[in-house]
Amino acid sequence: MPSMLRAALSVLPFPRPSTLPEDTLTATVTVDPEHLARYQRVCGFGLSDRLPITYPHVLGFGLQLDLMTRRDFPFPVVGGVHVANRIEQQRQLRADDVLELAVHARDLRDHPRGRQYDVITTAAVGGEVVWRDVSTYLRKGPSGEPKGERPAREPDPASPPHATWRVPTSTGTAYAEASGDHNPIHTSWAGARLFGFPKPIAHGMWSKARCLAALEGRLPASYTVDVAFKLPILLPATVGFTFTGREFALRDARTAKPHLAGTITG
Repeated sequence: MPSMLRAALSVLPFPRPSTLPEDTLTATVTVDPEHLARYQRVCGFGLSDRLPITYPHVLGFGLQLDLMTRRDFPFPVVGGVHVANRIEQQRQLRADDVLELAVHARDLRDHPRGRQYDVITTAAVGGEVVWRDVSTYLRKGPSGEPKGERPAREPDPASPPHATWRVPTSTGTAYAEASGDHNPIHTSWAGARLFGFPKPIAHGMWSKARCLAALEGRLPASYTVDVAFKLPILLPATVGFTFTGREFALRDARTAKPHLAGTITG
């Protein structure tokens, strides 16, 4: 069943559990060089057999969606807000690596604006986990007990951007084709309006990848990158990228309102 149809059907009213499923979904994948090149182009990476640190996230997207559209998942996938993402890479991955992917959910917790949970994706090569992704989602609703958060620090908003990028409306569709995430809020004016946005918005993981593409060649083979997603990028847009030490940010080029804040360690 097409991914977006499964996502749409997940909103049908049927009894749901109050806990996350405990099992893990797995798949073994090989890299399609043409798909890799398409992803590299849309995100701004140079063409290479080196996998961008964000690329295994899209390879695991099908498993993530399979998990979150199941009837034993406590929420419909539609309406979940991707608020943060952390990726840990132990070594540089390459196109000839055979990746053993595993996806599970954990840590359903209260949040001042509803409930949060993490979807964990790992990639192993030869049985050794070399890459790990933690995507944090917010399901808005009745507030639970507030818990402290540690958002990524942002460079001084007064600092001039190191680069300014024009993000055309076509970015939403181009990234959807490369990632498999065809959520209509990114690809359709009607779909965006249905969910309260005046225009299509850029994928959060595209904005993370675009920032890291700007740092290509300056990052080690092993590192961790955390981002907090802020205000959506309404397409088309012009954004300013700032990088200071190990911190980076993406802001509206005119208003300086934040779209993303990130930190690199390792």
